Amino acid sequence: MVPDKKIVEDVSGWLRLYDDGSVDRTWTGPPEVKFMVDSVPPHEQYIDGVATRDVLADPNSGLRVRIYLPEKTPEEEAAKLPLLLHFHGGGFCISEADWFMYYAIYTRFARQARAIVVSVYLRKAPEHRLPAAADDAFSALLWLSSQAKSCTEPWLEGADFNRVFLIGDSSGGNLVQETAVRAGKEDLRPLRVAGAIPIQPGFVRPERSRSEMEQPETPFLTLEMLDKFIALALPVGSTKEHPMTCPMGPAAPPLEELKLPPMLLCLADKDKLLETEMEFYEAMKKANKEIEIVMSCGMSHIFYLNKIAVDSDPATAAQTEAFLAGVIEFIRKH
Repeated sequence: MVPDKKIVEDVSGWLRLYDDGSVDRTWTGPPEVKFMVDSVPPHEQYIDGVATRDVLADPNSGLRVRIYLPEKTPEEEAAKLPLLLHFHGGGFCISEADWFMYYAIYTRFARQARAIVVSVYLRKAPEHRLPAAADDAFSALLWLSSQAKSCTEPWLEGADFNRVFLIGDSSGGNLVQETAVRAGKEDLRPLRVAGAIPIQPGFVRPERSRSEMEQPETPFLTLEMLDKFIALALPVGSTKEHPMTCPMGPAAPPLEELKLPPMLLCLADKDKLLETEMEFYEAMKKANKEIEIVMSCGMSHIFYLNKIAVDSDPATAAQTEAFLAGVIEFIRKH
């Protein structure tokens, strides 16, 4: 007789951890929203002006990326396009680069920003605790640096490696900061990190913030998800004061000593993490770093990934368009 596995952690319909260490990430929430976490197969033909392909960036580690390539207009034929290196969210524990929720928004980015998007398939905790996802994120940047020297990936031949932007949602925003910190210590030439765009990053403190207590919970962020995912993701024995979850805290390297690119911090005023995100912004300003904010009003955590709300609620649609416009303006300036 094989004893039944027992659930030792169950996180809001997103993840179940069993006593044998196995993990089940089958979506168990409302079935009508399951399509948002379904995988979208790559398509090398253009659909609505964007083609996608999955690439094995590093055969040794198995690192993979998804490339979103916008169809060039005749006027753009000779132009080089900026490159967005994207890190998906999910509390370091869930999500895939090919989920529909990311496909829906990053095809829009590729099309509207006239940019090539490279989204990284990140290793997930608890099987791979931090810094695994951060190592994957930086390895992807090193791969792009090698492509800048000698391009072997045909879909990147039209990329402007002098204008590479780091972009990431939620915990992916944490990876934007961590990757920017690492990039500042390396010679990546001829690649240049032109900007960093953390979107509602998962910055926290050990103590509860006012926004954590007062702002509404959503399927994308509950206090249970926040606490349990961080506990499953951080190195064993670490607290929320870890540099990857609290880059403005005492355990992190002083911000004023870091070489960082210009940053656009994208926030939402109903986000549970708003208070600690603003604390990061103030710390960056105090350290004389170049940083600006795009604020989405009346919106909660990663609202623009909720395709149902984007399609059915005029306010969400308008704020999504304004958020995209703010990011595109930042890219054009740099």
